[in-house]
Amino acid sequence: MPLPDLVLSSIDDHVALITVNDPDRRNAVTGEMSAQLRSAVKRAEADPDVHAVVVTGAGKAFCAGADLSALGAAGGGAAESGLQRIYDGFMAVGNCRLPTIAAVNGAAVGAGLNLALAADVRIAGPTAVFDARFQKLGLHPGGGATWMMQRAVGPQVARAALLFGMRFDAEAALRHGLALEVADDPVAAALQLAAGPAAAPREVVLATKATMRATISPGATDAEHHEYAKRTELGPQVYSIQSPEFASRLAAARRGR
Repeated sequence: MPLPDLVLSSIDDHVALITVNDPDRRNAVTGEMSAQLRSAVKRAEADPDVHAVVVTGAGKAFCAGADLSALGAAGGGAAESGLQRIYDGFMAVGNCRLPTIAAVNGAAVGAGLNLALAADVRIAGPTAVFDARFQKLGLHPGGGATWMMQRAVGPQVARAALLFGMRFDAEAALRHGLALEVADDPVAAALQLAAGPAAAPREVVLATKATMRATISPGATDAEHHEYAKRTELGPQVYSIQSPEFASRLAAARRGR
């Protein structure tokens, strides 16, 4: 039996539109969805007709974070490998050699915020919400969230989000630099923005992004910084998942669904 299409992909005018597609569960990330997202990104990268990638969510949410059952299953001895599977999709977006835009059409929570942060640019819809949510669950940030958030908004706002639980609606995201713009139709706005690299020679687009990665912090690319942050966060996140406090909060969150 074929796997369900948890990620949809289409190509038009040199732009790949990738949609995480589990709207009944607000596009919550599972290992299976993450693997399909990685595959979609890799196909876009390998296609000489694709010059840019737009990522969005089906339905009303962008991505409501890691599936709680998947997080619970990541406990025990398989914690690290389970978390790596959840990270895999947004890490592929973060490592993509093509320009990437997140069209954030609704809630981007936890791992969903990571997916938005992994893109080069974020465009927020009017109902977008950016919410780290890690502390509320008793969970240490993971997947490079500490580095991505500080890169996007600077140390003070990142600390407000990750240490103090600050969440951002669309206008707050714009004000703090988390979103480039707010648009009634964020996918249409993202596709319009992507028309820039779509009209340029692909080799110039690839080279420009590679150079920007190399020059943002001389001596290491941003992908290397992201990988280092992910590895640094992994141990504390595993420890937090295995704590009784997380188990209690996870059970309460499941009851509240």
